[in-house]
Amino acid sequence: MPNNIKQQIQADLQQAKETGQLRTERIREIVKSAVSQVASEFKQGSSEVRSIVKDAVSAVIENFQEKGSELKDEVTASIEGALEGINSKRHESIAQTQTDIKRLQAQLDGEEEQLQQEVDVILAEIEETGKEKPASTKTAIDSAINALKDSEEAGLLKKRYAQLQAQLAIVRANIAARYGGRNMEVQDYLDEAKHWYDKARPQAESVAVQVEQKRSQLEEQLGEAGTSLARKERQIKQTLRQLLLTAADLFKDKQPADKERETIHK
Repeated sequence: MPNNIKQQIQADLQQAKETGQLRTERIREIVKSAVSQVASEFKQGSSEVRSIVKDAVSAVIENFQEKGSELKDEVTASIEGALEGINSKRHESIAQTQTDIKRLQAQLDGEEEQLQQEVDVILAEIEETGKEKPASTKTAIDSAINALKDSEEAGLLKKRYAQLQAQLAIVRANIAARYGGRNMEVQDYLDEAKHWYDKARPQAESVAVQVEQKRSQLEEQLGEAGTSLARKERQIKQTLRQLLLTAADLFKDKQPADKERETIHK
């Protein structure tokens, strides 16, 4: 099939045209199917694979060349299909790796929670022992314990870590959507972004109206991205780009960040 992938694609395009199904989504699927079958015979990144992609895109261009400058949608669909076709196996591997990462992250969260519980028990026992000490000593012990329990630096680090993880998940969703990731893979990243965003979001904090509006906008765009993906709408890439920009703007978090830095320096 490598030598006649162009003929195969053109035949499928002609059949789709005859049945009135020759839309950009169908073009993408035709190219994806043809390329994935052929690319599986070669090593990823090899010159043969690159040649297959060029032949696949050329087949579409030749089939619609009468459209001239209005060929953009068909070319875009062919490139998207070719990328999905050559990267299908790789995205399966990425998805499996992501599943492993989630499992390890859950294990890490559990171990950290267990560690925190053990520390809380130790601090409680020390606090109980301090009750038998003189008032001045008890005050010093209580102050030390409260400082450890309510460490603002630790809280800030956790918040920033969650913000970075949320942004990273959105970046991964953008990359997966741009380079042929499956809808399930993109949705997994969106779910992960929401998980970390919820962890980063202050639960009982007075925030400026502007910051709260940005938070609401991010939540809305997360929902829109998931809905567009489920409907297989073509604007999903634009929605994801807007989501990434919103997240980057929100997590600057200028006013709260300034206060937090002041707290740390104190």
